[in-house]
Amino acid sequence: MLQEPRAVHQRIAAELWNAKKERKPIPPISARYPDFTAQDAYVIQSAFRALEHESGAVHAGYKIGATSLAIQEMFGVDEPDFGFLTEAMILADGARLDPGRFISPKVEGEIAFRIGADLSDPRTTAADVLDATTEVFPALEVLDSRIENWDIAWVDTVADNASSAMVVLGEAVPFDGRDLAAETMVFESGDRVLTATGAAVLGHPAESVAFLVRLLASFGAGIGAGDVVLAGSLAAAVDLTPGSTVKASFGSLGSVSLSASDPERG
Repeated sequence: MLQEPRAVHQRIAAELWNAKKERKPIPPISARYPDFTAQDAYVIQSAFRALEHESGAVHAGYKIGATSLAIQEMFGVDEPDFGFLTEAMILADGARLDPGRFISPKVEGEIAFRIGADLSDPRTTAADVLDATTEVFPALEVLDSRIENWDIAWVDTVADNASSAMVVLGEAVPFDGRDLAAETMVFESGDRVLTATGAAVLGHPAESVAFLVRLLASFGAGIGAGDVVLAGSLAAAVDLTPGSTVKASFGSLGSVSLSASDPERG
């Protein structure tokens, strides 16, 4: 007898949650369940989120993924997705991370928003998002896939909380109407230097947040006042390797950095 869909969703969510705790990835969901739809993926993510909250996690906001062409090409996906953030996932500028706490971590440079009012209208626009924004931040998102070898299709990354692991936020900048589409970023990790502007994220980072609101509205949800929202990577992701430092410097938002410890050097 085939398992009921709900039981399958719950089982996969438990697999992902255990993979995160034990740092042991699981086989691709999309390969095992090729008929899974976007709805299946988000139901699994919701069950994954419930497990996190049952273990004491506190909601802090959302992340939007696959918003730039660079990331879509890097991971072989062709439309944005979203995941949830908890308070324990958010760290301060200069955070030092142990790569061993992750499976296969990568880092992205992003612009984050602090939303000051509830947003849940399915007609929400970028202008509405900017009207509700109180602060913006330079940000680094640490990605980690609970799927083996980053062998992900869209269903895999959505189910796996959009491959999110941690967030490092720089100093908050009061939002004053500055042009975030024109905001420049220099993203550095070792000898690798990437440059981009906010326009790489769906033409404007606020368009990305508006997309999220409209998508959440289709689930009967929305962004809450006080939520932090990562609008998506401006450039490609880089690997987080032992002893490395990653920094994103913005034209008017300041900079944010993180470093990775190296067990061999102490």
